[in-house]
Amino acid sequence: MLAMVLDRPATPLRAAEIAVPSLGPEQILIRVRACGVCRTDLHVVDGELPESKLPLVPGHEIIGTVVERGEQALRFAVGDRVGVPWLGSTCGICPYCRSGRENLCDSPQFTGYTVNGGYAEFAAAHERYCFAIPSVYSDVDAAPLMCAGLIGYRSLVLVGDAERLGIYGFGAAAHLIAQIATFQGRKLFAFTRPADQEGQDFARQLGAVWAGDSTSLPPEPLDAAIIYAPVGPLVPAALAAVAKGGTVVSAGIHMSDIPSFPYRLLWGERVLRSVANLTRRDGEEFLALAPRVPVRVEAQVYPLRQANEALDDLRAGRVTGAAVLVPN
Repeated sequence: MLAMVLDRPATPLRAAEIAVPSLGPEQILIRVRACGVCRTDLHVVDGELPESKLPLVPGHEIIGTVVERGEQALRFAVGDRVGVPWLGSTCGICPYCRSGRENLCDSPQFTGYTVNGGYAEFAAAHERYCFAIPSVYSDVDAAPLMCAGLIGYRSLVLVGDAERLGIYGFGAAAHLIAQIATFQGRKLFAFTRPADQEGQDFARQLGAVWAGDSTSLPPEPLDAAIIYAPVGPLVPAALAAVAKGGTVVSAGIHMSDIPSFPYRLLWGERVLRSVANLTRRDGEEFLALAPRVPVRVEAQVYPLRQANEALDDLRAGRVTGAAVLVPN
């Protein structure tokens, strides 16, 4: 099969013909129809996340069709359409797994990081960590739901019932979660890169009552803020924007160093917390909610062989919404 392969960090992906994956007992073989290009892929490719499998096929926002099943894989039938997320499997026995916090598992596997992912024509996945995909979504539109949607949803849940919500970094996750936030009746404030008028206009089209650059304070204090951009200085900026008792959620798996900031920004029972991975329950809840909103996806499509171009565009901020790879 054709796959885009990372041989070592901070180098372009290589187009290669490699073997179709063999299956374990509980795995399914998926013919990839679409695979989203996530910012986490950038962190893996650029070497900002250590200890990745090498050589590696990246990609963890996979939509495809089941073409083969392992001997114990009975959940999906051949021909079913499924989605594969970042969380590839968990141990099931550590204290976190046993307490319903599998996102914090001590021995997890991650799609497109510790096991091969979806920048290929076929991918293997553990069937218990795959999702059935609502029929209202095309393959391309469903792909970003598998991470931008799922991690975005988990971060939204963590802000509780916050009415005035700020979102820092208006990319793939933000453009999906903005729609849910406005559907829930929240007041949305969008923060983009300085001088990103296009991004601010996009945010307003999705329901933001105010949009400005990340160095600005909103016109009124926020109840909570979610940071999707991997930029450490946004943490003190967001803390300065939230009212006393407010929550700031850092939703990325990687972030540049957070600069020191005065304690007064945290004082007043403000809360700063991170999001780590996802649970299968997050996926089930989000995929039930998304069609009701309905969440609509803005996607830029690239042929599989142009994965490096898609990554470059994402790195440079040239993607509006989400980037998605499609095999020939």
